[in-house]
Amino acid sequence: MKKVKKIKHKVRDSVAKRFKVTKTGKVMFEHQYGSHKKASKSKSRIRRQKEPGQLKGEFAKKIKKMLGV
Repeated sequence: MKKVKKIKHKVRDSVAKRFKVTKTGKVMFEHQYGSHKKASKSKSRIRRQKEPGQLKGEFAKKIKKMLGV
C-alpha cells in the first residue's frame, strides 16, 4: 500500500502581519489610515480607528486558511 504525503502549507507572511486570530477564532485587524494626517480627521473617526475591527464571513475563512489555523 502506498503512503500518501501530507502537504504542509506555508503561512503567508503578508497576512500574518495584518491579521490576528483570537483564542475563540475571531479574525481581528487594525484599521488603515490611523496614523496619517490626523488633523483633517474628526476625533470620533480617530477613536474608531484605534480599536481593532473584526472580519466575518467567507473572507475570514480565507484568512484563517492562509494563516494555517
